[in-house]
Amino acid sequence: MVKVKTYENGLRVIVNEIEYVKSVTMGIMVGVGSANETIEENGISHFIEHVNFKGTNKRTAFDISDEIDCIGAQINAFTSKDVTCYYVKCIDEHVEKSFEILSDIFINSTYPEEELDKERGVIIEEINMTEDTPDDLCIDKLATAYFGERGYGATILGPIENAKRFNKNDILAYKKKYYQPANTVISFAGNISFDKVCKLVEKYFSSYKNDGSFILNKIETLCLNNNVAIDKSIEQAHIGIAIPSIEITSPDKSASLCLSSVLGGGMSSRLFQSVREKLGLAYSVYSFISSFKETGVLYVYAGVNPKTVKGAYDCILNEINNLSNKGITLKELNRAKEQIKGSTALSSESTSSLMMSYGKRLLLSNEIFDVEKEIAKLTTLTLDEVNEVARRRFNTNNMSTSIVSKGAKPLR
Repeated sequence: MVKVKTYENGLRVIVNEIEYVKSVTMGIMVGVGSANETIEENGISHFIEHVNFKGTNKRTAFDISDEIDCIGAQINAFTSKDVTCYYVKCIDEHVEKSFEILSDIFINSTYPEEELDKERGVIIEEINMTEDTPDDLCIDKLATAYFGERGYGATILGPIENAKRFNKNDILAYKKKYYQPANTVISFAGNISFDKVCKLVEKYFSSYKNDGSFILNKIETLCLNNNVAIDKSIEQAHIGIAIPSIEITSPDKSASLCLSSVLGGGMSSRLFQSVREKLGLAYSVYSFISSFKETGVLYVYAGVNPKTVKGAYDCILNEINNLSNKGITLKELNRAKEQIKGSTALSSESTSSLMMSYGKRLLLSNEIFDVEKEIAKLTTLTLDEVNEVARRRFNTNNMSTSIVSKGAKPLR
């Protein structure tokens, strides 16, 4: 049973009660990420996510970890293009203690300068790690080629020079803009009642007040048709292609997910069979969709031998164009449906996945996620409907590309 409550200050709470499990996953989600940042701010959402664990009015950084470990819970956080989330998974008997700790780091972090400096080094190493991970770098640069340096093209980690200079005043000013009740959702999934969650929220979030009028800045959704090449002294060539796709609430969502699955969603997909199995050009090749409130992108990635870049690139474009021009078969559609239904159903057995799905949907679209409705939409989808979406949406007229390799040159 899923229940929602909206408080007078705009804070939303969603609870998915599951009585037959022992676990509870709780998350605090804020509708801010790298897409909301200016160029000067790029990376600060992720920076704040890190340093919120570095001490509060009553806990040191070690105390936070120690108290979580002492109750056998798991605490973590992540930053994406449009969401920052702090979450804990625990057994049901430790819910209040877990939520008290989670609310403490979210509301009462103090950002001591010595801890900021230490974590700054950690974040810089994370940026360096991405630079040394060519497949991640390929997708990061592809997003920038597609959207530009701001909005959804901005990297989540930001540049090293920004991480070096962020300070407590920067953090507090940014949180004042975005860490507001009207931009926050608290999501619970597991063995806990809605009434108990509401009592916990009212007890531990009473100090979480609106600070001025909250306005979420508009995110630009440019499609720039750019091509980027990154020269790296590595053995493989990592290539990426981006074409327009669906926003979160698009009526074409189910059809587009099926098409992405057919294109590059598994070992039976067209890209895997053509690029890897038939031509032997890649070990890893796949496609996936990134959907946002205002827009979406379909990404294709392949890691290939530098000598076979052109062959792999031409093969990928051919498969995208074939999908658009000729559509898919009924067998491919049915296989894609079962793949998506299976992953959706398996995710619904995880309190962590449910907390994320329900919280993010409410935060970004003010809708209640419904597993059964998602599966029902998929089940009733017809081949004609899917192929109509393929003709309308899957094309390479608006396309960006990226390549990371030794001596890299733009793909077109």
